[in-house]
Amino acid sequence: MHSHSATQRRAWVVDVNMGYGHSRPAHALRDLCGGTVLSANDYPGIPDHDKTSWQRSRQLYEWFSRAQPIPYIGPLIFKALDRFQQIPAFYPNRDLSAPNLQVRQMYAMMRRGFGKHLIETLQKEPLPLLTTFFLPAFMAEYFDYPGDIYCLTTDADISRAWVPLDPARSRIRYFASNGRVVERLKLYGVQESRIFLTGFPMPKELIGGTSAEHLKSVLSRRLCQLDPHGYFHEIYFRTLKAELGIERCAVVKQDRPLTLLYMVGGAGAQRSVGVEILSSLKGLLKRKQLRLVLSAGSRHDIADYFASAVRDLGLQKLLPTWIDIPRPASRLAYFEEFPALLEQADILWTKPSEMSFYTGLGLPIILTDPIGSQEEFNRTWLQYVGGGTPQFPPRWAGEWLMDWRDSGALARMAWNGYVEAPTHGTYRIEDTILGRPWDLRHLPMII
Repeated sequence: MHSHSATQRRAWVVDVNMGYGHSRPAHALRDLCGGTVLSANDYPGIPDHDKTSWQRSRQLYEWFSRAQPIPYIGPLIFKALDRFQQIPAFYPNRDLSAPNLQVRQMYAMMRRGFGKHLIETLQKEPLPLLTTFFLPAFMAEYFDYPGDIYCLTTDADISRAWVPLDPARSRIRYFASNGRVVERLKLYGVQESRIFLTGFPMPKELIGGTSAEHLKSVLSRRLCQLDPHGYFHEIYFRTLKAELGIERCAVVKQDRPLTLLYMVGGAGAQRSVGVEILSSLKGLLKRKQLRLVLSAGSRHDIADYFASAVRDLGLQKLLPTWIDIPRPASRLAYFEEFPALLEQADILWTKPSEMSFYTGLGLPIILTDPIGSQEEFNRTWLQYVGGGTPQFPPRWAGEWLMDWRDSGALARMAWNGYVEAPTHGTYRIEDTILGRPWDLRHLPMII
């Protein structure tokens, strides 16, 4: 029922290629669209005026993101933008359905025709439409798209911008990434019947069907890497045997080194943290006690930045076996290679973006400082489920990181993420769109 590499289009899957946060989940759902995701801001035939509007928005956000690390003035600049899309306090429960300025501005743009061409293009084949960004959903409803409209949320909490002008009368249906988003959508005025708690969609290649046999195999191997002295396995051996079929890890295979994956976001705002990590881990890398992957996404300029730091530190001989800097040929190639990048990792170090949800794959996550209020909520959610923690000073990572590993703390984070965070969002979303009953457990309301 949940085929891999489907070639038949059964729905439109629409993202926006602004950063990676809306494209990663879209690519995980590519079987629904026959393998081809359409970008609302960069599709064949997009009118120049629409493309210009999208580009201005993207450039503005990336500029603000890159400015954030600048001492003193950077946080002030970014705070000004963040207030524009700020998420209000959740408690006390109250009516938050009134549209904010951002929503009103989007509808003013649509009244001038923004997005009309996109919807006219899609309605030539009026399949269910699933978008990982709110604006294409608004466009579809505003311009009377004849098919069903679904919107997938991509953070652990969302601003009012995700909900249309008149939520009570809207026909947009939502796939909620967690329980907090479900309750938030209700506060914004969305009818409960149009909200589905599915969890965030993960690549099928990393799960292996509804029984998650592939994921269990990878996790078993990862837990051994993260618990070299067996402290975690000693405590949880009955649970591990029941769930994964393993009891203890007597010897960690030496042909698979402990691997740390550091990932920057699309704007590359925290590239300097990667260099701090590289410098701090220099001794471990030279002694071949650790393998480091510095992922720059599809940004070759950032990959060059990392490569230059490797040369400056005299570590060229460790490339590419012990220090790897992937250079995907294109943005699409990056998303195609993304599952393999995660599968080889034992520890993920990144900002608290939508990547926080990937702890559901049994990945312990170390978090850089958040950029924006939505990332603050992602960080809080990740700590709630126990799958990750904020970073200690990166310049001392060569010390505290191995302490965390040797004590079994990273293994515990990996296990908590696997147990508490949803992993089967892709399957739940597919079943809902295709009108099939779920053959998976319903998710708890972790808010």
